[in-house]
Amino acid sequence: MIDADILERLADTVESRKGADPASSYVAGLFKKGTDAILKKVGEEATETVLAAKGGDKLALVRETADLWFHTLVMLAHAGLRPSDVLAELARREGISGVAEKAARAKE
Repeated sequence: MIDADILERLADTVESRKGADPASSYVAGLFKKGTDAILKKVGEEATETVLAAKGGDKLALVRETADLWFHTLVMLAHAGLRPSDVLAELARREGISGVAEKAARAKE
């Protein structure tokens, strides 16, 4: 079993790179470029993940999903959020049907 705390450890690493030299840190470079660059990267990775899923190559799908999750962690950090914020929302939704959850959001 893989340690579920990996997302928090990765988030810590991303946080620690915020102020690093962009010449030596990919993440620092993304932060320096700003919101649009980070969001563009998340969009690119999401597209690559979908294409990998459509292509049927399981290893490619796992690797592209890892890229997407990583860049999503960068996006969350940029917004001042942590994986625990997303996990709390998933926990809140646990046991609620997707139809009911979506209907509840429509009333907000």
